[in-house]
Amino acid sequence: MPPRRRRPPRTPGLAALGEAIRQLRQEAGLSQEQVADLAETDLSQVGGIERGVRNPSYVTLQRLAAALGTTVGVIASRADELQI
Repeated sequence: MPPRRRRPPRTPGLAALGEAIRQLRQEAGLSQEQVADLAETDLSQVGGIERGVRNPSYVTLQRLAAALGTTVGVIASRADELQI
């Protein structure tokens, strides 16, 4: 069976957003599965967002922020810092 293809991030902004969410998740000591459960979303969506291949809606960002114990503003600020 051939290896699974990985798509590159759609944009640098989405890559930074995904990395910000990944960092906050790891700092919180949570797995992707735990965050997906807390955010009431699918595990594949969390993985896709962290890889920068999915563009989350604002509502999804709000749910992820709540699951991570933070705000959308903190996520966006972290993403901005990573993109510079």
